Amino acid sequence: MARYPLRDRIALAAALAGPLLVALVLVPFRGGVSSTNLALILVVVIVAVAAAGSRLAGALAALSTAVWFDFFLTRPYQSFTIGRGGDIATAALLLAVGLAVSQLAAHARKLEVLVVTDADYLVRVHDTAQLAQSASSADAVVDHVKQQLTDLLQLQQCRFEYGSLLGHPARLEQDGSVTVGRKRWDVDQLGWPQEEIELRASGGGRFQGRFMLNPAPDTRPALQARLVAVTLADQAGAALDTAGPSPQQ
Repeated sequence: MARYPLRDRIALAAALAGPLLVALVLVPFRGGVSSTNLALILVVVIVAVAAAGSRLAGALAALSTAVWFDFFLTRPYQSFTIGRGGDIATAALLLAVGLAVSQLAAHARKLEVLVVTDADYLVRVHDTAQLAQSASSADAVVDHVKQQLTDLLQLQQCRFEYGSLLGHPARLEQDGSVTVGRKRWDVDQLGWPQEEIELRASGGGRFQGRFMLNPAPDTRPALQARLVAVTLADQAGAALDTAGPSPQQ
């Protein structure tokens, strides 16, 4: 579970506990409310979990809901058998509808996140380009990019080094991948490597310096975010190339 973001871990827990708790709440009403209506109430739980979490959480919620619907809300009660054919059909439909709805909800959440983050990425790149044209010094662009990288990549700290390369730190590459030594590091599965990460800034075909990224624990910036970070670093590199040698070099 550690490889899942906190939000998805909470959703997975809710997928297990939520249907059970709601089914228990519905127990006093099972004699006066039809099985179909009880199932519709439980579908709401599936939608809520899927919208807040992932497809996995939604599917788990659908399965959990079908199980507790069978156990608490169909005769014979407190048994994993169903005595009436209509209840069997309702339970089967609950599972099928729950799985379908969870897929739709999770897909809608993904689309919403992509729209929001894409807009945010464009704003960052646009603002940096504008600053590069109007700033009185390249150092102002570098400072701006440091702040942008800190926010974008969820860093604890970011600093910039002028001049030649020293050491062999982990590196954020131009294609958004991360290498440690000569091996590629799977950021999506493992998160950032827990060491400083180099992001080179080049301009005019020359190396201008590097941003040193100090990641926060258990963060997994998306590939899109990492590619935007590379773009921002290159904007800083272009500003440094236009300004000429820095006095700090």
